[in-house]
Amino acid sequence: MKPTAATRVIMFLFRCVPLGLRRHLFTSFFLLFYYFSPRQRLIALHNLCRAYPDKDIGELAGIAKGVFRHVGTVAAEFFELPKITRENLHEWVEFDGLENFNNALALNKGILSVVAHFGNWELMTVALPLSAQPMGIIYRPLDSPVLDDMLAWMRTLHGNTLIPKEGAMKKIVRLLRENQAIGILSDQNVAAREGVFVEFFGRPACTAVGTAVLAMRTGAPVLPAFMPRIAKGKYRFVIKPPVEITVTGDDEADILVNTQRFTRVVEEMVRQYPDQWFWIHQRWKTQPFQKE
Repeated sequence: MKPTAATRVIMFLFRCVPLGLRRHLFTSFFLLFYYFSPRQRLIALHNLCRAYPDKDIGELAGIAKGVFRHVGTVAAEFFELPKITRENLHEWVEFDGLENFNNALALNKGILSVVAHFGNWELMTVALPLSAQPMGIIYRPLDSPVLDDMLAWMRTLHGNTLIPKEGAMKKIVRLLRENQAIGILSDQNVAAREGVFVEFFGRPACTAVGTAVLAMRTGAPVLPAFMPRIAKGKYRFVIKPPVEITVTGDDEADILVNTQRFTRVVEEMVRQYPDQWFWIHQRWKTQPFQKE
């Protein structure tokens, strides 16, 4: 897709600022946002306190500040993504598990990828098509038309396909039959009617069931994929082996079991890099219904 004039201007202006200076400016701005946005700060600290009851508030505040700095870094680096090519990809990314993707692709059933708002998740939309093949990305349009256009342009720059979340099931099934890979963000809160409650950091978190339903119906392997920051300016693209999928004929029970497995993999990665997950999101907003 072609970017709008606003997208072209914004991308040009930010790319005029050297990357090192841009990182410094963005991380400083987001750290100020931590101090001057009490609502977002309290959401992050509340989530961290509940997830890590054994840690003291000083350590948790350090993690929370790290989250804001990390988001600033990812935002600053977003404007560099159009410059990444097959030739210079190695300067940004090292791979861990690309063979898992290729082996799953050889099954000819397509691939469902569990992705989280973790590390530099937007970098995956560049790294995968440059190293393997383009993918379909499930998305919900942003409220800001300008930001939405920038993200859509960047995500499709190397051949990826955007799939609106609403009514996506039929299109995903068709793409899986064509042996395509589908990226699904699986770490956000959903309404009770859209998900099931599974354990995430010891608390019931309402989680979308689409990935489990698709895996059970199509037999497509489910590969978790993450992009943690490992050193200044570099990331590790981790593609894990397929998650075991249970299909017993009891759909309700199977969906719960499989969704819990996907969520557990996300939690394991977040525990390794706690300051690289989006703790600002109200992940536990939907609460289980309690009978009186």
